[in-house]
Order: sequence, then C-alpha cells, then structure tokens
Amino acid sequence: MKTITVRGVEPDVAEKLRKAASQQGTSINKIILDMIHKELGLQKEKMYSKRYSDLDSLFGQWSEEEFQEISSAIEENRQIDSELW
Repeated sequence: MKTITVRGVEPDVAEKLRKAASQQGTSINKIILDMIHKELGLQKEKMYSKRYSDLDSLFGQWSEEEFQEISSAIEENRQIDSELW
C-alpha cells in the first residue's frame, strides 16, 4: 500500500477529524480512508451489518420515578404463583 501525506490541514479540520474518529472508535487514518473511498465511489456496502437507530430517541428518557415504577411491575410479574404450579 502507498503512503500519502496530506499537508495544510487546518486546526479546526484536524480537530473535527479527531472527534469523529473518537466517536466512531477508530483512527483518523481510517476516517480519512473511508471519506476517500466514499468520494471516489469505491465504498463497499456491507450486506448484513446495517445499524438501526429507531429506538435511540427513547434511550435515557425514563425519570427515576418511571424507572422505579417499571422495575416494581417487572418484579411483581416475576413472582411464581404457587397455585398454578
């Protein structure tokens, strides 16, 4: 593989790249390579690893009171009814 050096990267661009890499848990190099592949139309679509975020808006939305109420309801339903067994 070939090594390429990119000169003249502004500090704000470098910081955004660093943050993006940190958020995605990858390296700046990987972020840049992904951008290059996407821009050149060389990005391969993963067939079976799509990410879904349709429930993200619900994450962390319960208040402490709601959490206690739901936890109590779950605990009540975990009780074994000896008459049924």
